Formats: sequence, C-alpha cells, structure tokens
Amino acid sequence: MSEIKNLKQYSRASERFEGAHLLCPGCAHGMIVREVLNATEHPLLIATSTGCLEVSTAVYPYTSWDTPWIHIGFENSSTAIAGAEAMYKALKRKNRLYSDKEPKFVAFGGDGSTYDIGFQFISGCFERGHDFTYVCLDNEVYANTGGQRSGSTPLGASTTTTPAGRVSYGKKDRKKDLLFIMAAHGAPYVAQVAPNKWKDMSKKIKTAIETEGPTFINAMSACTTEWRFPSNQTIEMSDLAVDSLVFPLFEIINGRELKITYRPKNVVPVRDYLGAQARFKHLFKPENEHLITEWQKRVDEYWEYLQRREEAKV
Repeated sequence: MSEIKNLKQYSRASERFEGAHLLCPGCAHGMIVREVLNATEHPLLIATSTGCLEVSTAVYPYTSWDTPWIHIGFENSSTAIAGAEAMYKALKRKNRLYSDKEPKFVAFGGDGSTYDIGFQFISGCFERGHDFTYVCLDNEVYANTGGQRSGSTPLGASTTTTPAGRVSYGKKDRKKDLLFIMAAHGAPYVAQVAPNKWKDMSKKIKTAIETEGPTFINAMSACTTEWRFPSNQTIEMSDLAVDSLVFPLFEIINGRELKITYRPKNVVPVRDYLGAQARFKHLFKPENEHLITEWQKRVDEYWEYLQRREEAKV
C-alpha cells in the first residue's frame, strides 16, 4: 500500500471495518482499528478479545468486520490468532491453500486482557515466535465490565474498585511499563501510538504488520466514559497525553534499539492532562496535590530515560 498522506485517502480506501457499530461516541477504538485494517493490502485474519471492541462490533446477527474475524475469550485472542497462523503454515507446507495471497494475522485486546488476565498467553506467543501483530487498545480501565482498575490504570485514578474518597486517593499503584516488557521478549518490533498522531500511528502499524515475527502495538485509546471528559474532545485529550509526555511515542526494534518518534515543541504540564479528566479531580484537593508533583517527577524522569536509551543506541 502506498503511504497515506492525508485523511481523505482513507475515504477512498477499502473499508474492512464498517462504521455501523455501537462504540461510545468519542471512543478512540474505532479510529485505531480502522487505521490498523487500512495499513496493509494483505488479506487480514483478526482475533479480538472480549471487551468494548468485541461487544460493540459483533452484536449478533450483525458485524462491523468485513474480514475474517474470530472472538474466543477475554484472555486469549493472541492464542486464537497464533493457532490460525500455525494452521496457515501447515496448510502451506501441504500445498492445500486456495489462494496465493499471503495473509497477515492481527489480535486486538483491551488493557485488561493485555496487561492482566491475557498476559501469559501473549508472552507465550511471543516466546514461540508466531508471526502476528498484537494491538492493545489501552484505555487504562476495564471499561466494558464496570470501570474497574487494571494493570494499566495510572496512579491516583478513581475507578469502581479504587474509588477516591475520604480514606483513599484512588489507585495506589503505578501503571505497568508493558512496552518494555514486550521488548524484553526480543520482539523484532514494538511501538507506542496515539490516534491524534495518525501518520505516526499508520507508519508504525504498517511496520508491525509487515515485520516477520511477533510484534506489539500499544495504542492510547482515550475513554470518554471512564476518563470522564466530553465525547467531542477525544483528539484534544490525546493531544494532552502525548504533549505532556504522559504517553510518549516511541518504538523499539529487536528488543534494544529505541527511537523516539514524536517530540512536542511545547511540552504541557502534567496537571493540564490530569485536570481535563474527572477521574483525577480529587488530586487537586490540598491533601492530594503532592500526587500531581509526583506524577510530574515520574513523567520527567521517564522522558529523560527514553532519551538516554535512544542516544545510547543499544
């Protein structure tokens, strides 16, 4: 596929993900999935874990997927697509394929099924070296099942299982650094993306899909429902996430070589990002202000670490 240089080109592209779905207004999932499916002209086989994406795009007897698609469980879209990939290789060895077109294999999961209950399945698929791309739709919460905290939920966020109140400031644990965990598997390509930087996202997704071996994309997917911001501000929220460096955009090749792909010209304070979401409103109380300071300190330190890693070229 030739490089997509403007959004109008998507309207002329073959749609493999139809707009008639039940995702919330303002949900970033649809933007991300559409870019994934338009990133390559190869036939695609898709597996999707239980989650917002699955329940909103495949309400029987209807579907938004104009491509082979399977839903198998909350935790194991990775093993489902790995099984399909293994079957394809077996049929190819036996000369039993009906087409010469080479398919690509993609699995989708939310952060709950990726950071938490499906992680061992994903790790096993990467260890075995299956040729597929795993895309995590990272909205930092179990949004489909009631807004519970996940391993991706950041410090201080108020969720239904870590509610902020008189005795708690919300989640007390840090978000897992999943991209580096996946890079540590020796994956040939892992990357972090956000839908507001669509050219960066499209390029990384294309690279991931067309790289041989297990590849991983962590996609920031702002959740208007659980982050609690107006549904018409999804892109603005994504801008705040990347421009505050809370969600830096970078890639890691062969588990080692790190490259930062977006450097904000004007870095905004972390408090601006937190203040735009009602899930963090309690952090602005005098007794919790120290957490905003801690947030900023951690974000600054992580950004400095990424830059050192990039300069080291190891």
